[in-house]
Amino acid sequence: MLAPVEERVNVPIDDPNADTEWNDILRNHGIIPEKPPSPTGQIEEILIQGRNLAHENRLVGKDLDELDELEDLEDENFLEKYRQQRIQELASLTKKSIHGIVYHISKPDYAREVTDASSKFTVLVLLKGTNAESIVLSEIWDHAARLYDEIKFCEIRAEMAIENYPERNCPTILVYKDKDVVKQVVTLALHGGVRIKVKNIEDILLEVGAIKDDDVRITKRRKYDAQNEDEEISREGSSIRASKFFSYDNYEN
Repeated sequence: MLAPVEERVNVPIDDPNADTEWNDILRNHGIIPEKPPSPTGQIEEILIQGRNLAHENRLVGKDLDELDELEDLEDENFLEKYRQQRIQELASLTKKSIHGIVYHISKPDYAREVTDASSKFTVLVLLKGTNAESIVLSEIWDHAARLYDEIKFCEIRAEMAIENYPERNCPTILVYKDKDVVKQVVTLALHGGVRIKVKNIEDILLEVGAIKDDDVRITKRRKYDAQNEDEEISREGSSIRASKFFSYDNYEN
């Protein structure tokens, strides 16, 4: 117990947390507070929990082919559990697959094809212009529609949907759920511009809850992107080394 403030004496202390006989005496007399518990034990416990969690989730996100490759390394029952889980996920996706195309709609169709349809599933509408971003996004739109075929992708010329809609606001993406607009994206300025990819569409779908982060299609695409990135880095490294070689060779000649 610490002594009252008015009774405390200023005692020279190098390090109040050090394990010294002098500090022990001061603590016993309430002159300095008890030494706080060391965080080392807590840190070690957190690290152990992290390793255990990583081990438990080591098969999460792997597709059927990858699970088959681990057949000789993993417990058979444990592996079969994840294999059946993946099969069920794929079956669920197949059951939900009712679209798979881009619906090119007109203004009279809008209420039925978009607003009303959004009471059953998520609907994305592309208000398309004539600029480069619109042309690029239209191609990405088609790919995303085939990949996420449980979601309805629609496309319409912006001026047909909204009279005098400014070209500078194109392309515009509208996301409908339960007959309401839950997300709108005006131009691709924040989504890569003409370099937009399916990943950017996935980010929008994740934001509105249309797909989940552990969706097998996303995990597969992320692995593919990571492999491509590693290959690109490797190619760049080889190119730099070759450039240096030729540079030195020319210098010596």
